[in-house]
Amino acid sequence: MRARARLRAVEARDLPGIVRIERAVFGDPWSEASFRSMLAQPHVLSAVLEREGAVCGYYVAWMVADEAELANLAVAPGERRRGHGAALLDHLLAEVAARGGATIHLEVRAGNAAAIALYRSRGFEESGRRPAYYQSPEEDALIMRRARPALAERGRPEAE
Repeated sequence: MRARARLRAVEARDLPGIVRIERAVFGDPWSEASFRSMLAQPHVLSAVLEREGAVCGYYVAWMVADEAELANLAVAPGERRRGHGAALLDHLLAEVAARGGATIHLEVRAGNAAAIALYRSRGFEESGRRPAYYQSPEEDALIMRRARPALAERGRPEAE
């Protein structure tokens, strides 16, 4: 039986594992130096999913005022279809909400049906498209957005 994965804050020792996943998943991966620089910023939100001492997924986002942007969320190819992406996304959504976030934005490859389905399952809606945004291979990006319901709508009783 495999050990359960656990979510925790990113530490410097996680960077080689993050970069390994980044290179396996993305055609135009970020460098370790890019991650190191970004993770040192106070407005960055990040977490890793770890099992048996190895990073099997991560996210990096940033938040300014009440808006957040998910920059990267990735799961190692051998760890997919186990709910890890959903766990990472749910963790981010909770972090943003705890910090008073109202809106989260992201870009996703237009052909990444699994990621799009995950985002839609968590209330994200398509808000635009960036033609030829991604390289290696070239592909459009869907811009997706999730807004927290307005306070007036959340507390409103249903009509009788």
